[in-house]
Amino acid sequence: MNRRSLHLALAGSLASAVALLAIPAQAQETEKCYGVAMKGQNDCKAGMHDCKGHSTVDYDGESFKLVPKGTCTSMETPKGKGTLEPMKG
Repeated sequence: MNRRSLHLALAGSLASAVALLAIPAQAQETEKCYGVAMKGQNDCKAGMHDCKGHSTVDYDGESFKLVPKGTCTSMETPKGKGTLEPMKG
């Protein structure tokens, strides 16, 4: 392989790598997980509000956080595990 062919091959590899970085990662499936959000980090809904970031306590059982699908019920918090349904407090 001559030097020019080698440079073209390397340039092609680099261009391919850069192009892959520019493509956004495929959206990961998520699920609502209640009781795992820290204060002010909920994704939505709680007893007294329905706005993102408005939870006033850590691990509010009525506020959810979006998490990767299949991980919610294995998340441990000081108040227990996450749940797919709102917890009545």
